[in-house]
Amino acid sequence: MKMMMIYLMFFMFFVGFMSFFFNSNYLLLMLLVMEFIFLSLYFSLFFSLSLYFIEQYFVMVYLTFMVCESVLGLSLMLMMVRSYGSDYFQILSLLW
Repeated sequence: MKMMMIYLMFFMFFVGFMSFFFNSNYLLLMLLVMEFIFLSLYFSLFFSLSLYFIEQYFVMVYLTFMVCESVLGLSLMLMMVRSYGSDYFQILSLLW
């Protein structure tokens, strides 16, 4: 049972990274995939801390940083949509 959970967490993390690298055209899609990666890390952290009966205070701190990251990403996306009219990353090629 424990090994199955570890494999599941690794699979979720790997699928998230593969999706992040292959679907990098739209900012909203990248933000959703990053949230999926952070969610898989949250599950693995929660599982490993509960496995060893350690206090789970760090999980709440991690969730707080996860929410702050998502709010920051959405505000950057909103600024990008207001400036360029879309969240498509090929528009940003003018900056490079």
